[in-house]
Amino acid sequence: MKDITRINNPYGEDKAIESCSIFGMMDTTGKRFSGEGIIKAIANMHVRGNGLGGGFAAYGLYPEYADFYAFHIMYMSPEGKTDTECFLKQKFEVVNAEELPTRPTITIVNPPLVRRYFLKVKKQECREQSEDDFVVNRVMDINTSIRDTFVFSSGKNMGVFKGVGYPEEIGGYFCLENYEGYLWTAHGRFPTNTPGWWGGAHPFNILDWTVVHNGEISSYGINRRYLEQFGYKCTLQTDTEVITYAVDLLVRKHSLPIEIMAKVFAPPFWDDIERRSQEDRELITVLRQVYGSLLMNGPFTIIIAHQGEMIGLTDRIRLRPLTAGVKGSMLYLSSEEASIRLICHDLDETWIPMGGEPIIGSLGKPLKSKETTLAGKVA
Repeated sequence: MKDITRINNPYGEDKAIESCSIFGMMDTTGKRFSGEGIIKAIANMHVRGNGLGGGFAAYGLYPEYADFYAFHIMYMSPEGKTDTECFLKQKFEVVNAEELPTRPTITIVNPPLVRRYFLKVKKQECREQSEDDFVVNRVMDINTSIRDTFVFSSGKNMGVFKGVGYPEEIGGYFCLENYEGYLWTAHGRFPTNTPGWWGGAHPFNILDWTVVHNGEISSYGINRRYLEQFGYKCTLQTDTEVITYAVDLLVRKHSLPIEIMAKVFAPPFWDDIERRSQEDRELITVLRQVYGSLLMNGPFTIIIAHQGEMIGLTDRIRLRPLTAGVKGSMLYLSSEEASIRLICHDLDETWIPMGGEPIIGSLGKPLKSKETTLAGKVA
């Protein structure tokens, strides 16, 4: 385990379990837009954070390098950079490498060096693995075996930008108003049980999956032990990391639909299951038996994103807030409705999703309205 205590919680803030802010916005036509709007929206929830973590994920970000894996890597020492770049040259073809553009920000203190690499997998290194599995394993290798180095973004045509600070400060530090994407998510962190440090800020990522989270996963221990059976290594000292790896396992590796993944994370209570149809009872019972160790116990609201989709999900009894809004082809998800209306005051529709029922926005597909979502729940 790497030593991160030297960058842990410089402000000594107390625990505030109701806090953290999340926001997501997606144009389902694929039209790209800058990060200005989402910075403004997440800044409106400033009081839900404490300056110990902020971050963003954007999709459609690197169209000129769309076929290559984009690694964003933070270095805490020059030695970590030297060792990591040697490792990358052995395992990948490095198509391009550069420091991420940043601007001096008075509130961003002692930031790590952050560089990005556009990588192509060497076929002779991949052997019998898929390229995605190879990349996941190399990310795990770097994050556990190379000192002072953390890969915090590893997907294609997307990127994560995060650090210690309020989200609007992190957005300005990484010059996100100069980037464009068709899907953006954001997070303002108020650490509860885990350190406030650069690698522990949200979003969390593996391949093109990202997760932002408000809540507390009390099942972290059993979730982590289950995921480690499949080669995932949790190194970033926060419960949100297990959600990200669980999404990758269930959807990418086990090919489960998003709706089924949601039933694994937030299944109905047993007395609710008994009132459902026989087909539904059988399905949920099997999921509880097979994936019981991936049930996310505790209060949570999450926004999950990957190429072409943005998903909002709460725990079964909605112990953390989530509001959905629609305007034309735009889908918004937020901890607070006020942040949506700040950047889109004339929404076509807004509603609070049912607990445990995912809200899904997909490229090229009509957005589901409140009525459609509730009808699906009743059916």
